Parts: sequence; C-alpha cells; structure tokens
Amino acid sequence: MNTEKVAKVMADALDAKLAPPEEVDLDSLIDYDLIGFGSGIYSGRHHKALLEFARKLPSQKKEAFVFSTCGKWIKNYHEGLLEILKQKGFIIKDEFTCSGWDTYGPLKLIGGIKKGHPDAKDLENAHVFAKSLIN
Repeated sequence: MNTEKVAKVMADALDAKLAPPEEVDLDSLIDYDLIGFGSGIYSGRHHKALLEFARKLPSQKKEAFVFSTCGKWIKNYHEGLLEILKQKGFIIKDEFTCSGWDTYGPLKLIGGIKKGHPDAKDLENAHVFAKSLIN
C-alpha cells in the first residue's frame, strides 16, 4: 500500500482520477491531458500488471509521468516503463520516486527496510512533485 499512499496524494494534488490498470478503459485515455503511471518496484522493475498495461496502450501523443516506491534505489528502475511509454508516443514530463517499506522475499526475515516509509516528508514531496506537473 506504499505506492497507493503516494498515488492518492498525487491524485488529490492534481484533482485526478486514480485507477488500477485493470480498471482503466483504454479508449477513455483520450479524455486526459496528463496520465501518471506508477507502482512499487519488484525485482528491479514496476509491477508486471502495469508493464503489461503499458504494452497494450494505443499509440498517442499524451503527456505522462512515472512514479514508484522502493526499498532501495540503486539504479533507474523506471527505464523499462519509460521505454514502453516513449515507444507508444508518450511525452514524459518527469519522474518521481521515494522510499517504501520493503518486506519482499528475504527482507521479510529482517523485518524489511525503510520501515515507516513513505513518511510525511515523502508524501509532501509527492504533493509538491504533482503540483509542479501543472505549473
């Protein structure tokens, strides 16, 4: 639920609709000027459902942004999703990431990393980021 917290803050800041990929009508995307794509990072990439959704998108010249939460930022985890979106014609305005409490796989044994994140500061940063997309 880490990324959902961030997504809700961004949606509120943008006065935007929030929806998981499986609930998005691809034909309805034409009605939006800016589209955000985000998930937690799993094994170095966005969630497979989001990547599959992006691959199904029709080509279009729309502005987009990408965001994520992850336990440890050690490389650009957005590269795969960005590549798909750019191939579809999306114009990437910006990217955002913040820490998220990671309890995946062996990290469960040690209680996870980045416990307590996203915290209030992370969420404020997400809010400021989202507002910057429309200013």
